[in-house]
Amino acid sequence: MLELIDVRFAYPHTEELLHGASLSVERGEVVGLSGPSGCGKSTLARIACGMRRPSAGRVLVDGTDLRAHRRGPRPVQLVAQDPYAAMNPRWKISAVLAEAGATLSDPHLVDSSWLDRFPHEISGGELQRVSLARALLTQPRYLVADEISASLDPITQADLWHDLIDVVAQRGLGLLVISHDIHLLNEVCTRVLDAEAVASGQVLHDS
Repeated sequence: MLELIDVRFAYPHTEELLHGASLSVERGEVVGLSGPSGCGKSTLARIACGMRRPSAGRVLVDGTDLRAHRRGPRPVQLVAQDPYAAMNPRWKISAVLAEAGATLSDPHLVDSSWLDRFPHEISGGELQRVSLARALLTQPRYLVADEISASLDPITQADLWHDLIDVVAQRGLGLLVISHDIHLLNEVCTRVLDAEAVASGQVLHDS
């Protein structure tokens, strides 16, 4: 289980954004997090992945503090909204994937014809699939998907989520889905949490 327990966080010179936030994601479960911009969704995502440290509280991965996994691949991987920003534009897709420790990926996510291209030479939907494949190559136990389909057309969105949910089920991963689109969350998630309630500490036991 991925657990955030009584997490608090504030950016410098600002009021506290997270006031004792708690949530959990089981292996094989898809949990949605919905709420308006600025309520702390993306900050929670980065804390869950170890990319930001909370000022208080704990993040546990299968009962172990996330900080114990500082060396080696992170057991919780973030897939962000903008895949272009997460990749070196001078690297071909094959090099982007190799950075994660492998040259091959799930053919359902990455077409072999993309491997010799640069990020700007494939579409946004295709590049988001590369971003997912790169995260999966590290063999994570949990994924956090932060608005990964917000900029995609409906057909591309549907195809992406269909393939991602299949991979999650096959591998028994836990998936935290962050989105403004409540209809999407209701479609793909096991359960959906209100981000404002979580951030304020109102959701103490979300299962």
